[in-house]
Amino acid sequence: MIGILIIAHGNLGDSLVHCANHVVGDKAPYLTDLSISVNDDPDLAGDTAQKLIKQLDLGEGVLILCDICGATPCNIATRLVIPGRVECLAGVNLPMLVRALTYRNEPLAVVVEKAFNGARNGVIPIFPAGARNAI
Repeated sequence: MIGILIIAHGNLGDSLVHCANHVVGDKAPYLTDLSISVNDDPDLAGDTAQKLIKQLDLGEGVLILCDICGATPCNIATRLVIPGRVECLAGVNLPMLVRALTYRNEPLAVVVEKAFNGARNGVIPIFPAGARNAI
């Protein structure tokens, strides 16, 4: 099973974990978050993230999901990536997380691909009922 760590600003990670547990109908094991605030030292947060990765890794790897590419959570995650062992995707959203949870018994590379596609495919325009407009 692939462990999943969300590194995000404020309460975003905790909220995503809560929502994902609601969607999948149970508390997902080996899923946690690390909240980053403006006052956090990135080096100390990186140490905490490293400890969390060790707790989440059952031997098949960990997927880190972070919010904004280039922001502090992503910069922390970037230092933790070990290709094939610890992978990272930026732009976390609920479809990405649910997809990662759904496929987390597959190899890490498959989980990364499924999560990425879930995020991309989960962003769609919604039109009023009966509207024929399409992008």
